[in-house]
This record gives sequence, C-alpha cells and structure tokens, in this order.
Amino acid sequence: MQKEIRLSGSGGQGLILAGIILAAAAMKAGKNVVQTQSYGPEARGGASKAEVIISSEEIDYPKVVNPDIMLAMTQEACDKYVGDLKENGILILDSTYVKNVPNTKAKICSLPITQLAKNEVGKIIVANMVALGALIGHTEVVSFEKLEEAVMERIPMGTEKINKKALYLGYEAARKEL
Repeated sequence: MQKEIRLSGSGGQGLILAGIILAAAAMKAGKNVVQTQSYGPEARGGASKAEVIISSEEIDYPKVVNPDIMLAMTQEACDKYVGDLKENGILILDSTYVKNVPNTKAKICSLPITQLAKNEVGKIIVANMVALGALIGHTEVVSFEKLEEAVMERIPMGTEKINKKALYLGYEAARKEL
C-alpha cells in the first residue's frame, strides 16, 4: 500500500502544517512517510503545496508524481495540479473557492471547507483542519484517532477545542458525501 497525497492552495491557508500533521499521523500508525513542501515567493497568497507519501513498504522516490489523493483549496491550485492526479484518484475540493470543477475521471468530493470553518467554527484559520478531517473522512488513509493525536501535538496551546471541532466537522462532512 502506497498513497501519494498533494495538499494544494495558497500561502496562509495552513497547508504546510496540514501536510506535516498528516505525515505525523501516518508515522503514529507505523507507516513509512515522506513529506515535502513548496510555496511561492510570497509567504501569504502565493501558491503553496505540501506532499505526503504514505507507504507500508520502503519509499523509493521522495516526490509525489501522480497523486492518488489531491486536495485543492483554491481554483488556481486545482487548475495547476489536477492534470497530475491519477485517473482513479480522489479530488477533494474546497467549493468555497473552487467554482470550476474540472473534467476528470477521478472521484470528486466537493465541500465548502473554508465556509464550514467560518460559519461553524467561527475562524477561517482552521480551514486546514476542516480539510484534513475531510481528507481522512473520505479516504481513511490514516485513522481519525491517529490524525487527532498528531493535531493535538502540533497546534498552539489554547486552540485545542476549535481545532478538534474543525477536524471533526470536516470528517463528518466527508463521511456524509460517501
């Protein structure tokens, strides 16, 4: 079992942290993991992506080439990276910002991730946690329990309640879509 995952959007959406947390959750589950990241020259607003490879075997190549799973938090990221997604892959879209759903053979899960963070949690800043919850809810690439443990170890003290709420909200929203 090897899964290549790309989390994409723009700087400031917390995708680098989300990738680090996803990798940590996979390590907690006893998997081999590689996590990489890249972002544009602008810290906020430029293109951003985090990539994670999760495998039960040794990982030979540390870069994601054809993701099995892709999260797109912006239209620009969706347009830029959807061509790399495997035909039978899973595309998770933030419908708050991705209005033009691409023509793809991949399975699409479209959820208003940022809108859920804003309306249900009261903070857009936790949209990355809603997205992580949705990714796990839809793919189960790691268990929700391992993800929650990894989140609790990496978020600022005092933010546990809203981050847990955001994570669970995304998870439940994705489970309803199945």
